[in-house]
Amino acid sequence: GPLSERPLKEVRLGELHTWISTCNFSPQGLLGAVQKAWSSYCAKYIHVRQGGPAGISMLLAGYCLLSYGWNYQHFSK
Repeated sequence: GPLSERPLKEVRLGELHTWISTCNFSPQGLLGAVQKAWSSYCAKYIHVRQGGPAGISMLLAGYCLLSYGWNYQHFSK
């Protein structure tokens, strides 16, 4: 299909600049990208028939890393 409709994992390294230039970087476009990523994450890890703890543990690990990054200056002193 057209380059603009391909997901990032299917774009070749030589086509990356062209693919990025076709992206919509307006607030509405960025919000749509975040919503698409969140629904994809939920479909893969949260809303599955026989789900395990992988999706929730990934969210928890992400929160721990983000919290550590926020408090890094406090921890380093």
